[in-house]
Amino acid sequence: MRRDPRAFLWDALSAAEAIQSFVHGQDAEHYAADELLHSAVEREFEIIGEALGQLAKLDEGLAAQVPRLAQIVAFRNVLIHGYAVVNHDDRLECGAGRPS
Repeated sequence: MRRDPRAFLWDALSAAEAIQSFVHGQDAEHYAADELLHSAVEREFEIIGEALGQLAKLDEGLAAQVPRLAQIVAFRNVLIHGYAVVNHDDRLECGAGRPS
C-alpha cells in the first residue's frame, strides 16, 4: 500500500522539532564538542532529507511547495555519503540558511 505523501511532511516536521529540542539552550561550542548531540541532530537531518526525497518521488506537486527541497535533500546526501568531510565547527544559521 502506498504511503500518504503528507506523512513524509509529518516525518520531516517531527524531525525538525526534535532538532529544536536537542539544541535548545546549547551554544555552537557545546554542539561541536558533544558527539552524542551532533550525532542525534545529524540523524534527524538525515530523516528530514530522506522524507522529503521520498515525498518528491511520490507527489511532485506537494514537494514543489517545500522551499529549498533540493538543497535539503542534498544536505542529507552530504551527511550520508560525505560524512568524512562534515565539520562540526562550521555553523549554519537555519533561519537564514547561510553559514555564519
